[in-house]
Amino acid sequence: MITVGILFGGKSAEHEVSLQSAKNVYEAIDRSKFKPVLIGIGKDGKWYLNEDSLSLLNSGDPKLISLQTGDSQVALVPESGGILSKSTPFSGYEKPLPKLDVVFPILHGPCGEDGTVQGLLKLAGIPFVGSGVLGSAVSMDKDVMKRLFRDAGLPIGKFLTFNINDPVPPFPEIEKTLGNPLFIKPANMGSSVGISKIYSGNDFFAAMEKAFQYDTKVIVEEFIEGREIECSVLGNENPQASVPGEIIPTHDFYSYEAKYLDENGAELEVPAKLDDETQKRIREMAVRAFQVLCCDGLARVDFFLCKDGNILINEINTIPGFTKISMYPKLWEACGIGYTQLISRLIELAMEKFEKEHKIKITYA
Repeated sequence: MITVGILFGGKSAEHEVSLQSAKNVYEAIDRSKFKPVLIGIGKDGKWYLNEDSLSLLNSGDPKLISLQTGDSQVALVPESGGILSKSTPFSGYEKPLPKLDVVFPILHGPCGEDGTVQGLLKLAGIPFVGSGVLGSAVSMDKDVMKRLFRDAGLPIGKFLTFNINDPVPPFPEIEKTLGNPLFIKPANMGSSVGISKIYSGNDFFAAMEKAFQYDTKVIVEEFIEGREIECSVLGNENPQASVPGEIIPTHDFYSYEAKYLDENGAELEVPAKLDDETQKRIREMAVRAFQVLCCDGLARVDFFLCKDGNILINEINTIPGFTKISMYPKLWEACGIGYTQLISRLIELAMEKFEKEHKIKITYA
């Protein structure tokens, strides 16, 4: 039996999304192969062991869901090989702490999806699902991601980047470069947190201020009129792309509320109504984007399909949502890979990658 540490929560504005994703994975994992061990990370950054049950408050309400913490704080230390350590004495806990064979990080946003946790797991000497430090970091930072796509010849929309201390030009200058309306986003955040769609200079600086609450770097993007298409990628050296799906928002754009709080916030059309040639181009571009950013395991690549037939890459997510209304598992389900089977395959890919990396020489003779 393989012991799988499900790592969820985290110090991120996407904390609640992670709780919902973890709940789904915990309930669906194949218990004939895997023993799940739950490790919830509080918003204070502390790790809490929830070995036998998922300790969530208001688990059925995405608006109120929260992690129930206790005194069972644990940690992973370098070269522990997956053996957890107590970071505080446990009251009434006499069993040896579990040894994790592999970790499934279901962490969205900073300190979870950006290479931070991946580096810790690498130092601890334990396999983990998903991309490594490099792939996670460059995929999380939308500015770096877009520059790498551009340098690789992949089509993207126009954008500008501003750091928190940069002088910001007047709105008319930005409008002249990018058009109107505009999207303003934190560079290192997902799930539509901190994003604004603006139509005038009156809203510009308020939107910038909102985005800077979540990151020290902000990107301003042109509005692209087109269908929102998403494609899931699965694999390591030889990744495969799923059939594409389409997001049809009922809100002004695919906001946090539309994704996670409003069950009628968007229609997911799986598979998307596309001709064979367009499907083929999107799937090929999804795999190429995955490889350009040095990703592993899984990712969801988001596109715009314009009226003239042009396809533009919007972004990539290396730990896409696993909630009951998430696109990533829905797309693989449409390809014949069910939710439980998908979780198993991701764990297998993690262990395969770890075995290959373990064969790399660390001594020069």
